[in-house]
Formats: sequence, C-alpha cells, structure tokens
Amino acid sequence: MTSTVILQAAGGFDPRQLIMFGAIALVFYFFMIRPQLKKAKDHKKLISELKKGDKIVTTAGIHGRIADMNDTTFLIEVEGGVKIRFDKSAVSLDATKATVTPVAPKA
Repeated sequence: MTSTVILQAAGGFDPRQLIMFGAIALVFYFFMIRPQLKKAKDHKKLISELKKGDKIVTTAGIHGRIADMNDTTFLIEVEGGVKIRFDKSAVSLDATKATVTPVAPKA
C-alpha cells in the first residue's frame, strides 16, 4: 500500500501543473491586485486635488467643508461651526464633484 503511494508521488514533472499555477497567478493579478492598485492610485489623486473650501465626506460618514490643510491632515468644519481635524487618508469622497443621478418616479 505505501509502496503504491510512493510510486505515484514520484511520477515526475507535469507541465500542465506549471500552466495551471501561472493561470491562477494571472487571475489573482487581474481580479484582485490590479483593481486594488487602481483604487489606491485614484484615492491618492483625489486627496492631492482637494483644496480649501471643498465639501468632503470622511470614511466615518462625517460631512463637512475643508477649513484648513496641513501636509497630512485636514481641518474640517461641520454644521454649527464645529471644526474637527482628520487625517487625509480618512477622506472618502469629494462631495463638490460627486454627481447624483435623479431617480425617475414610477408610473
């Protein structure tokens, strides 16, 4: 019994296995790694284009207007004149450029 298993394991190299591993690597790249890199690049571009006075939404869902900027942080003014300091990476959306498509009423 064990000699049969050992003989089967020592069968040799199958080039189809190498092709399958390569195909799996390509699938991972195109469906997982590449979209994440694109998303990170787009977020970095969004952060670099923000300026004082832009309306933003943070990852925590806080809506406000940029009152001041530093190298790594924003001072965001929310309703009532309250100012909160956030890290630049906490910005998820530029609300001044966001477009909302109107929903057609049902007939």
